[in-house]
Amino acid sequence: MSLPRTLGELRQSPFSEQRLRSRRVKDELRDNLITKLRETGSVFPGIVGYDDTVVPQIVNAILSRHNFILLGLRGQAKSRILRALTGLLDAQIPYIAGCEIHDNPYASAAAAATRSPSTAIKPRLRICSPTTATWKN
Repeated sequence: MSLPRTLGELRQSPFSEQRLRSRRVKDELRDNLITKLRETGSVFPGIVGYDDTVVPQIVNAILSRHNFILLGLRGQAKSRILRALTGLLDAQIPYIAGCEIHDNPYASAAAAATRSPSTAIKPRLRICSPTTATWKN
């Protein structure tokens, strides 16, 4: 699948206006968690010893779109779990090229953003490693 390059192409892609307008981060996490559970069954690779206690509670919280807090002593995989949660975010999200803030291309708050079908857009890639989460264009 080739990525859309204009706002008109974006409207015809899986990043449709209806989907992006109403989709929150909790919805994104939930949808990608469901997909990951169907495909592999393992949500947090590298987390050992919490398969029957912590992991099911986190999965239930994400599926029900709840907020949650990870509490515990040092060495109980809190940071590792949070880093693994970034794997549930979409790999690519669109934004308007040349816009100073990369927000929703359909409802951009930036003055530089226009709504004509020929407006150029770029896919922004989320690049996440176990130690850092950075954005790359």
